[in-house]
Amino acid sequence: MSRDEIYWVRPLTRPIDAVVTVPGSKSLTNRALLLAALARGDSTLEGALFSDDTLYMAEAWRSLGIPVEADRAGARFRVQGGAGSFPAQTANLFVGNAGTAMRFLVAALCLGHGHFRIDGSARMRQRPIQALLDALCQLGADVRAEQLNGCPPVVVYARGLRGGRACLDASKSSQFLSAILQVAPCSDEGVEVQLVGQLIAEPYVEMTMRVMRAFGATVERPSERFFRISRQGYAGRQYPIEPDASSAHYFWAAAALCGGRVRVPGLHRTSLQGDVQFASVLEEMGAEAEFGNEFVEVRGSGVLRGIDIDMNAISDTAMTLAAIAPFASGPVRIRNVAHLRLQESDRLHAMATELNRLGAKVEETVDSLTVYPSKVTPTVVETYDDHRIAMSLALVGLRVEGIGIRNPQCVRKTFPDFFARLEALHA
Repeated sequence: MSRDEIYWVRPLTRPIDAVVTVPGSKSLTNRALLLAALARGDSTLEGALFSDDTLYMAEAWRSLGIPVEADRAGARFRVQGGAGSFPAQTANLFVGNAGTAMRFLVAALCLGHGHFRIDGSARMRQRPIQALLDALCQLGADVRAEQLNGCPPVVVYARGLRGGRACLDASKSSQFLSAILQVAPCSDEGVEVQLVGQLIAEPYVEMTMRVMRAFGATVERPSERFFRISRQGYAGRQYPIEPDASSAHYFWAAAALCGGRVRVPGLHRTSLQGDVQFASVLEEMGAEAEFGNEFVEVRGSGVLRGIDIDMNAISDTAMTLAAIAPFASGPVRIRNVAHLRLQESDRLHAMATELNRLGAKVEETVDSLTVYPSKVTPTVVETYDDHRIAMSLALVGLRVEGIGIRNPQCVRKTFPDFFARLEALHA
């Protein structure tokens, strides 16, 4: 597919009535691949996501000498763990624009013995990682940004990770903390982490600790800003991966925006993924949300209220909220999301630019967007090679005819068949 290709969204002509299955969680798949690779013994990951991000992670472990067998038809990875390390003594890894793969692997490479380099796409080379490198160096690692600019590519001169105590600034990404927590059980002395600055997207840290527990390692958290992990190691196991709440939320939003109901099986209120709470955000806007034991369902009338909300904890859903905001009866203010500027694109500016292109009135600040009720005009929107921009803006086309999505292939990063499932809402 060409980057200039355009996908034209078909508007819905009647309320939705759908049960939508979504692929496995990207966040859980990449965490489980990492822990399975570091475990003693074999693991099978069931319900795994096969997308650009997870395939980069799997291929990186193969390059490091850890056997990873992929069964795409069965949505399954089988991993022969390396018991806290890996055989390769040199490797040159590439992870595209996969933030979890970059941050997690940089920390994991410190457990090895040898010389390693990890690089990514042009956008990944603009995404900060210095705070993670600083913390790893405090734990005895020799790791640095190759260009001395605080961004990838990263080079690692590994001799195992000593451990000890580190101060970490996780204000740009919670993945920095998750990266250290996940490798800490394989360190020589265990690890203590003291946070400085704001911790963003905290539900992802809770997810990390719960996946670690499933593979046999526990994290002590004596206070909100302090973590202690002893040397423990991981044990291989069969691990089921939940459907991706970050993928599901687009379809819940479609029900709220266009009317009708969407049920996503396999998720519930206590799911590992914080993004299930986007259903509650839609509830605040006037939709109904039902959290069953094995499903989450949203029912909407197509009428939405304005809202003023802190989206820091579930910021992957903030672009979707912005996309449906022009159709609300009052302003929608999305705040405390400055870190969105450092992700696959500058997501705040991208959404402000494209909503303006669609005719919406938008106010952009350093850490917020306010979108006002607006009449949307048909146009082709840019996606900035960012899967979440593409999927969020596609929702507009369910309500307004003539909305085109440029470079739709960018959704392969986390949801390769997103547009096919969007089309299925017409059935």
